[in-house]
Amino acid sequence: MIEILVADKLASEGIKILEAQSDVKVTIKEKWAPGELGKELGKYDGVIIRSGVKITGADLENPGKLRGIARAGVGVDNVDVETATRKGVLVMNTPDANTVTTAEHSIAMMMALSRKIPVADASLRGGKWERNLFMGTQLAGKTLGVIGFGRIGRAVAKRALGLEMKVVAHDPFFFAETALEGQVKMVKELEALLPLCDYITVHVPGDKTKGLINAERIAKCKKGVRFINCARGGIIDEVALAEAIKSGHVAGAAIDVYEPEPPAMDMEIFKLGDKVVVTPHLGASTTEAQTAASTDVVKGLLMYLRGEGLQGAVNAGGIEVNLSPQEKAYADLAQRMGSILAAITDKGFDSITLRTNGEIPKRIAATLQRLAVITLLKPFLSENLNVVNAFHLAEGRGIAIRSETMGQALQRAIQHSIELEITEKVDGETCTHSIIGTVFADNLPRILSIKGYWMDMIPSGPMVLIVNQDRPGVIGLVGTMMGKLGVNIADMTLSRKGTQALMVLKLDTEPTAATIEALRREPALEIVKWTSLPVIEGKA
Repeated sequence: MIEILVADKLASEGIKILEAQSDVKVTIKEKWAPGELGKELGKYDGVIIRSGVKITGADLENPGKLRGIARAGVGVDNVDVETATRKGVLVMNTPDANTVTTAEHSIAMMMALSRKIPVADASLRGGKWERNLFMGTQLAGKTLGVIGFGRIGRAVAKRALGLEMKVVAHDPFFFAETALEGQVKMVKELEALLPLCDYITVHVPGDKTKGLINAERIAKCKKGVRFINCARGGIIDEVALAEAIKSGHVAGAAIDVYEPEPPAMDMEIFKLGDKVVVTPHLGASTTEAQTAASTDVVKGLLMYLRGEGLQGAVNAGGIEVNLSPQEKAYADLAQRMGSILAAITDKGFDSITLRTNGEIPKRIAATLQRLAVITLLKPFLSENLNVVNAFHLAEGRGIAIRSETMGQALQRAIQHSIELEITEKVDGETCTHSIIGTVFADNLPRILSIKGYWMDMIPSGPMVLIVNQDRPGVIGLVGTMMGKLGVNIADMTLSRKGTQALMVLKLDTEPTAATIEALRREPALEIVKWTSLPVIEGKA
């Protein structure tokens, strides 16, 4: 039975989905005393929150059975994602649920600011007819700068183009020169965008962008610019913004979000009359957005807890769980390759590189990489490893993790293949160990190369890997020794390189410590390692 805690107010549509699941027990509690939630989290497989609940690092230090935290909304500022990652707890959100709603609110705020709609409304309701006081500014022909060109930034740009505005944008992770079929010019440097704009709207995450628009950058904007912030409080320095409005350099601002929330009512930004439009964080406040966030978050959490896939994952690096049979075969191969390399290395490693060749491996490279890292690290760490915390634990130990495309020299005639490589320090020297594998039409994993020894071997069951002197009698010697030790060899693969050879022995049972030690004492056997992989049915 999957146990889920709804720890915040959630739209009824999401609750109904949870209550309809036969394998789910749902607990609903929306109000929490300080420190109370942290004591309860470990009793549940998953928890659902919105912006009204904060999950701290202290709450997650002993996560118990908790596997997933699902935030009904975009931001996860109220979750200590770093601690969740370290503890192997997936954090997810609903990035698409409020895209349209927030974009519409940004445009509405820009219009309200330009046409002084709030103060005009208040004036008329107060019995006055003051048309001459509310002269506005049209949007058509003006230039809108969009800072942050993700889902919401693009949605705002589309709507601004429909209003006949010119749009320029900046995003450090957007490398094309234009966007939206050439209608939006991308500006690489933020400082270069600022003086181009009559309006500037921000759509960046709030965690690492506090003070992005500060006094220095505001000074670089053209005189009369107007700012819109419907993203996160603090992205625009509100004190600097208020001073720039009072000085006349900035013509106005429309603000929906604050730092902190709720804000202090004596903030200068609230004292600037018709030059500022403010709303109480309404960007996602539509019936449609709340319904979508509620249903999306429930479906995403259930999918993960049932092992059916990942949706909206914040801290899992693009890993996919819902794989095709062929993709699953590559995922299994990556794990087996990681286990073999872990057995080969002597003292851990300082880098892990995954190289892919072919459409299928490239498409799921992030998944393959995480699965391989898990099996590589498992013998060396006491912590519980999973797809969420594998990279965090590796990088915390100084292990560099890379992903590349396989070089032509290694591709040979195999159209789809993956290579896993590690480096380690041995007596001050850097040693490299690599393994290459593929999946054939039968969907069975194949090892093509280990440490430069080429072969065709299905990695299955207990295996002993021996680098030996390539001379007559060594194979017979190993067979005789294993016979005397009472160990049955189910299969053997042999590959030669120079004056050495690699023997891979598949055994019926795992070798004992005494067996491995006896092999290592034989001078002709230079390296002896062993590992035990899951048995592939029908294959030794």
